[in-house]
Amino acid sequence: MRFIHLCMAALLAGTFFLASLPVFAQDFPPKRGITLLVGFAAGGAADTAARIIARRLSDNLGQTVSVDNRPGAGGNIAHQMTAAGPTDGSLILLGTIGPLSIAPHLMKTGYDAAADFAPLTMAVNFPNVLVVHAGAGIKSFSEFIDAARRQPGRIDFASTGPASASHLAGELLNAMAGIETVHVPYKGGAPALVDILAGRVTSWYATMSTAQQHIESGKLIALASTGLKRHPSLPNIPTIAESGFPGFNATNWYAFIASAKAPREVLDRWHTELVRVLDNAEVAEALGRHGFWPTPTSRAELGEFIAREYKTWGKVIRERNISGR
Repeated sequence: MRFIHLCMAALLAGTFFLASLPVFAQDFPPKRGITLLVGFAAGGAADTAARIIARRLSDNLGQTVSVDNRPGAGGNIAHQMTAAGPTDGSLILLGTIGPLSIAPHLMKTGYDAAADFAPLTMAVNFPNVLVVHAGAGIKSFSEFIDAARRQPGRIDFASTGPASASHLAGELLNAMAGIETVHVPYKGGAPALVDILAGRVTSWYATMSTAQQHIESGKLIALASTGLKRHPSLPNIPTIAESGFPGFNATNWYAFIASAKAPREVLDRWHTELVRVLDNAEVAEALGRHGFWPTPTSRAELGEFIAREYKTWGKVIRERNISGR
């Protein structure tokens, strides 16, 4: 009888232990399926990075991770959806510099960038590359500056949307060089690429992921990169900083975030799964082929980084009187 009582006590204790486990241990990955939101059109840089990562996530989790493109407003629409979306871990977002660190200084976004999102991990960072259509008659960065100074308001530049990294890069160069190039926003890299290849827009601060094959084919001409170091895929192309504008730095980054209302256990689990993917050698190689540098971080490190970027670009926007057009 004593043995039976001990067995029953052990069974009850085990039942209590299982009942007290965090919900995510039983329901991760979420049974409703997983969506990875991207705020830009299919075929662009953010979409490319998201799909590389989603494939490995699907394999690791044994469940399909669907990439859902919701372009518009420089990525803000996807960020609004994340802020108002499900909190069970079924929705994560590949957040970008524009909606998280730039747009809140320039427009009403429909979300609170500091309060509505929980950081998961940095995904990748990389500089953009200033390219021009091959028929523009511009062969170097100095020729671009000279042409812009001779023809104020005649040279335009594409971006992936208002308040995007490519928009701010163009506005920053306008301010530092004392030129007037005209901003032409698109809903992502893919439609911007179509128009610059057709010659409907002159220049673009493009990602290497989108522009590289067209640089190699000669349809686009790379003039300069936007980081402090030369792009490893373009070692002979100077940075804007070393081309007469010291201190110019407008790098791009993508980071994984989720609704701040999601349970901490779910957020921590997502961090673990995403870092596992970003640390994978095959994933790193695949991202590297598109000019992306995997940069996994802790959740706290990402939160601090986004806060610094918000402060940095806010200062630039105020000092340079940059608008959200």
